[in-house]
Amino acid sequence: MLGVARPVEAVPASAPRLGDMTSAAAGRWLDVARAAGLVGADGVVRPTVFAEMSALAESTGAINLGQGFPDVDGPAHVAEAAIEAIRAGRNQYPPGPGVPELREAVAAHQERHYGLRLDPVTEVLVTAGATEALAAAVLALAGPGDEVLTLEPYYDSYAAVIAMAGATHVTVGLRAEPDGFRLDPDELAAAFGPRTRLVLLNSPHNPTGTVLEPAELELVARLAREHDAVVVTDEVYEHLTFDGARHVPVATLPGMRERTLTISSAGKTLSFTGWKIGWVTGPAGLVAAVRTVKQYLTYVSGAPFQPAVAHALADPDGRTAAYVRELATSLARRRDLLCTGLVAAGFDVVVPRGTYFVVADGAARWGEDGVETCRRLAHEVGVVAVPVSAFCRTGSPTAEALRPRVRFTFVKRDDVLVEAVRRLGG
Repeated sequence: MLGVARPVEAVPASAPRLGDMTSAAAGRWLDVARAAGLVGADGVVRPTVFAEMSALAESTGAINLGQGFPDVDGPAHVAEAAIEAIRAGRNQYPPGPGVPELREAVAAHQERHYGLRLDPVTEVLVTAGATEALAAAVLALAGPGDEVLTLEPYYDSYAAVIAMAGATHVTVGLRAEPDGFRLDPDELAAAFGPRTRLVLLNSPHNPTGTVLEPAELELVARLAREHDAVVVTDEVYEHLTFDGARHVPVATLPGMRERTLTISSAGKTLSFTGWKIGWVTGPAGLVAAVRTVKQYLTYVSGAPFQPAVAHALADPDGRTAAYVRELATSLARRRDLLCTGLVAAGFDVVVPRGTYFVVADGAARWGEDGVETCRRLAHEVGVVAVPVSAFCRTGSPTAEALRPRVRFTFVKRDDVLVEAVRRLGG
């Protein structure tokens, strides 16, 4: 049974130096490296496992199903809008909060899809992708003495930015069930405490592909209200759900609009991950706090891409909606293709209901260590995945429970997945 991983405090300033590092260089970055699991027992700072697996794919010629980005471009009409913006000279600094048409389009999108009415001037902020929005939110709202609660496994930047803020990372584990990875209500309640400042929630969830059920979201909301915590939601896969699963924004739940920051982006929905156009929405006071920090990170980004994304979200001719529907349908088909191949290759699969990813347990054939499974897959089969332990706190109960599991992406062309399945079955 998965337990709650209680806090690991920030590394004190007197922590031992690594190698021949000077004391002046041993700053907060070391907390970040430790939080992200990058410091080995020998004190050496390693590259991320994602970098290791990508390098392994390149050196072995393996198919890289570890990195979650599409291998085809998004809709042509959105790309053309960006080209038109470049030609029109929209290539200098845009306004700090984002171009007005994009903020208006984001506000209209939230009302159209979820019934959330927003002031585009004070309640919408454009960011350099969702990752910057998450970082700015945590840095703005949490610090030493605060706890930030996340699900575990979690997107890898969460632990890093919590460490940057000097806050304490508390996790509650997801457990594998036949219908997906689920929260245990008692464990979730136990993870909240008097120092809980933020809840960083991700649904649809990376890496597991689960879509949190309304009852799970309502419990999070109730506990956040009881503990006066702010909820920061990572909803970048909001439109990429399958099999009738429905994404419910936390901000739509009773009493939650005033304490929720909602984050999303164009990267996943429109398959333009390299454009890095994201946004954060919520009550004016919280958005102002995020904006205050964000302006000293990137300041602004993506000048010609912002009006292009605005055009896509406004969707005057319905082409964007048609694209997103087809993308979700296509992803469900590709998910099934990959899951069938994984089962035939000896993996136990929890079929995801959203995102780009599937988590598979290879213990029966490949052994109990997901890291070694990934290395063997690259060398022996010619397919690369990422160990789920990379998304967990080192030594946590969840990390141990999920140690045999690895994550594959299915956001690749059909022919790439067909070849990957052929190799897995060889």
